[in-house]
Amino acid sequence: MPATVAPSHAPTGSSSSSASTQPASSLIAPHGGSGLVNRIVDAERAKALRERAKTLPRITLSAKQACDLEMIAIGAFSPLTGFMKQADFASVCTNMRLADADGKAGAVWPIPITLSVDDAVKNTLERRGQAALYHSDGTLMAVMDTSDIYPHDKKLEIPNVFATEDAAHPGVKAVMDEGNWCVGGTLHVITVTPEKEPGEQFTEYRRPPAVTRAEFEKRGWKTIVAFQTRNPIHRAHEYLTKCAQEMVDGLMVHPLVGETKPGDIPADVRMECYKVLTDKYYVPARTLLSVMPAAMRYAGPREAILHAIVRKNYGCTHFIVGRDHAGVGNYYGTYDAQKIFDRFKPDDLGVTILKFEHTAWCNACESMVSPKTCPHGDDRKVALSGTKVRDMLASAQRPPQEFSRPEVADVLIKWATKK
Repeated sequence: MPATVAPSHAPTGSSSSSASTQPASSLIAPHGGSGLVNRIVDAERAKALRERAKTLPRITLSAKQACDLEMIAIGAFSPLTGFMKQADFASVCTNMRLADADGKAGAVWPIPITLSVDDAVKNTLERRGQAALYHSDGTLMAVMDTSDIYPHDKKLEIPNVFATEDAAHPGVKAVMDEGNWCVGGTLHVITVTPEKEPGEQFTEYRRPPAVTRAEFEKRGWKTIVAFQTRNPIHRAHEYLTKCAQEMVDGLMVHPLVGETKPGDIPADVRMECYKVLTDKYYVPARTLLSVMPAAMRYAGPREAILHAIVRKNYGCTHFIVGRDHAGVGNYYGTYDAQKIFDRFKPDDLGVTILKFEHTAWCNACESMVSPKTCPHGDDRKVALSGTKVRDMLASAQRPPQEFSRPEVADVLIKWATKK
């Protein structure tokens, strides 16, 4: 699936000269204290930028960069207004904060958001100039102020962000494959939508932060919990989201639909799973299914912090962190993504983190349980390995209903048996 697709409710009518729009006062404030960023220009400004772009150096975005551009443009990465400059890059890598400004410590930020380029592109750019940013299909996406051009210090970024330098790690490999220079500066975004892009767009569910906030206001929700996922929701996930629902006004099921690694279940298949599940097993008045157009980094603990900050920008007050959040392989401890939040004061993030242990169906308890609630051993639990589940789906077998809802299993069987 393409990495950047159309948000059906993108904020419009605001020139990029206005960096932010203020949220409704009854909702949690966006991250960083400067309001909700909106870098999408109005029609008149877009026309002028298209003419300007014809004279500018050209940068073609990677799939990850196109996702990042959209997240910046719609305010999901507030307070960022563009790709990071060198001071922010270095501070984020070493301190998990944006660079200090006006004598104040920078806001917590765990992962650098960079625009890397190779030597050939770097040689076409001017510091304090501008560049035109294009999608891989040739669509002009934005004009960027090239305020800073600096070496991409991968030896600083990789071990700090990923806690490993193993090239087999997909996040590490992605950074290693990027260019040796970074370009930082403010974005003036014309569109986050390639003009000719086939496939599922998720337009009904593709709500930017300004729209999710408006929806929460409309529903009268003041406390909202977000659930991040890049996989189909099985019974354990369903259990913890419903436990969280008991604590708040509403739940936003918020799957990531940007770039993921090869082998992950495609976003369109996952979306069909989410829809059949939420339609039948969740209370509509207390549940919102929406999507997030971000790219996965597979950075484990640091990415858990990023996911929490992003959901704060979408208007959520609570965020679920379960077992091995945003992890891959065996690079991170089971609960490292929960422990990392203990490094920060509550005001640093402003989001309440709901930490859940491993959950599963217990045949003895006849219910979903966790180690906190069940005295029985693992031999009484319904637990399947990923390999076992894939094998069952490929042979058109439903996993036990204690593991997966049959409606979800049927969607996955249809996909798995087509391969």
